[in-house]
Amino acid sequence: MGDPQLLRVAETVVPVPNPGLAALLVDMRETMAALSGAGLAAPQIGVPWRVVIFGVQFSPRYPEAEPVPETTLINPVITPLDTVLEDGWEGCLSVPGMRGLVPRYARIRYQGVDERGTPIDREVSGFHARVVQHEVDHLDGVLYPTRIRDLRHFGFSDALFPGQEFADD
Repeated sequence: MGDPQLLRVAETVVPVPNPGLAALLVDMRETMAALSGAGLAAPQIGVPWRVVIFGVQFSPRYPEAEPVPETTLINPVITPLDTVLEDGWEGCLSVPGMRGLVPRYARIRYQGVDERGTPIDREVSGFHARVVQHEVDHLDGVLYPTRIRDLRHFGFSDALFPGQEFADD
């Protein structure tokens, strides 16, 4: 947090596929796996491109969360499907050791392409919708603390959740 690269709007990726994209995705996947994250955006590793990856089969941090399919999403567009917002706890690799209660749209449609240029068009809800919104925010220079409505629900993970261990998202 505080790195100017994380506050910029990322650039559209053209063309898809391309050799630079393939190398970036290898790096992103390795980084996300090493840090046990639920998702990662290219700007988080210093690349200002509109690329996110996400996917979770099971997370001890979110034991009730449904699985989210492993996805590479390039040049994403999010459309809320209604106005309902749900609060949920979030963390981030770019804001290590902290958690906050963040409102997100409960149901969204997201569109973009994968690394081969194949279109992706999904309607999702719950944890899946939260993960996508969190990662796409990174492409617009938004970190989750700016979305918190009540800063009494933002703090160090060990203070908010004593006795629980967290890797960051």
